[in-house]
Amino acid sequence: MQNIFKKTLLAAATATLLAGTAQAGGHEEKVGVILGFTGPIESLTPTMADSAELAFAEASNSGLLLDGKVIVAVRADSTCVDSSAATAAAERLVNSDNVVAIMGADCSGVTGAIAKNVGAPNGVAMISPSATSPGLTSIDDNGVFFRTAPSDARQGVVLADIVMARGIDTVAVTYTNNDYGKGLADAFATAYLAVGGTITIEAAHEDGKADYSAEVGALSASGASELVVLGYLDQGGRGIIQSSLDSGAFERFILADGMIGDSLLDVDGGLEGTFGTLPGSESEGAAMFNDVAAAAGLDGSAPYAAQSYDAGALIALAMQSAGSSDRAGIVAHISMVANAPGEIILPGELAKGLQILADGGQINYEGATNVEFDANGDPAGSYKEQEVKGGEFTTVKVH
Repeated sequence: MQNIFKKTLLAAATATLLAGTAQAGGHEEKVGVILGFTGPIESLTPTMADSAELAFAEASNSGLLLDGKVIVAVRADSTCVDSSAATAAAERLVNSDNVVAIMGADCSGVTGAIAKNVGAPNGVAMISPSATSPGLTSIDDNGVFFRTAPSDARQGVVLADIVMARGIDTVAVTYTNNDYGKGLADAFATAYLAVGGTITIEAAHEDGKADYSAEVGALSASGASELVVLGYLDQGGRGIIQSSLDSGAFERFILADGMIGDSLLDVDGGLEGTFGTLPGSESEGAAMFNDVAAAAGLDGSAPYAAQSYDAGALIALAMQSAGSSDRAGIVAHISMVANAPGEIILPGELAKGLQILADGGQINYEGATNVEFDANGDPAGSYKEQEVKGGEFTTVKVH
C-alpha cells in the first residue's frame, strides 16, 4: 500500500509540475489532500484523491489561474480513525509544506479534529468531500470548514423513507462506534420511528475485530429479518455482513454511504438485493464529470469522486476570485464562487470560470454535485438510492 501511495503521489506531482513548466511565469502553490489512504475506507480514497487532483490539473493547465500559477497536491494520510495521527499529518501540511488550503479530510471524527486543531487556528480553508456527521454543522471552526457531501441529518431521513417505501417496517441497526456512526444512527432512528418503523435493537460495533459472531448473534436474536449496517466497507461493517452471511442470520442488508463501494462486493455469499444511500446525483453536471473523469482514466461514479472533484475545483476558483493564494482570501471566497448569483460552471469548465473571474465577473459553481453552501458551509445535496443488481451497485433513483 505504501509503495503504491508513494508512486501515485510522485506521478501526480510530476504531471502537475510538467504542466506548470509550459506556462509563462508558472509557479507553484501547494494544496493539501488529506484522506484515509490507510484504514477502513482505504479502497475509496485513491479515486477521491485523483479526482481532486484532476480539478487542480484542469485549473493549472489552463494557464489562467492567477496568471499562470500551478497547484501542486501534497498528500497526507488521515487514517480515517486516528485523530492524533490525522492532526499531526495536517500540522505537517500547514506548517512544513505551507499548503494554502486543504482538500479533506474524509471521515468525520478526524475531520473535526483537524478543523478545530489545525484549520481554525491557522485560518486554512478545508473542504471535505465525505465527512457527513451532523455534529460538524456547528463545529467551532472559525469559518474555515466546508463540505461538498451533505450532512447525515438528511441522509438519515432519506434512508428511513426509502426503507419504509420498500415495505420494511422492522429492522435491527448496527453502527460503527464513532462520531459518524452514532450521528447517522441517531438521524436514521429518529426518522424511521417517526414514520412508523420499529427498531428491535440498535447496537454499536467496534472496528478492527477478527470475529463479529457475538454482535451478529445479538442482532439476530432481536427478531428482525432486516439489518441496517452503518459502518465502513473495509472494516467492521464488512465483518458484520460476512458473519451474518456465514451464519445465515441475515441475507439482505440496508446500507449508508460508508458501506457502499466495489470492495464490499467481494464478500462470500453475495449481496444481491442489498440497498442503501450514497450522496450524488444524475444531473447535467454529474454526467459531465463522468465524461471528464473517464477521459482521465477515472471512474466518475465511484463513491465521493464527484464531491472530491468539486472540492478541488472550489479551492482553485476561490484562489482566482480572491486574486491571490492568501489563506484568508481563499476562505472568504469559497462561498462566493459556489453560490448564486453568477454564471453557472460545470465540470470541465474551470477555464471558463477562471476567465470570468479574471475579467471581474461572477460565477456560480454547481459542479458535479449541485454545490450550494449554507451559512455553516453545508450543502443541501442529493442522494442516490443504490441496489446490488447482477453483482454491482446500481442507481435506481435519486432523492
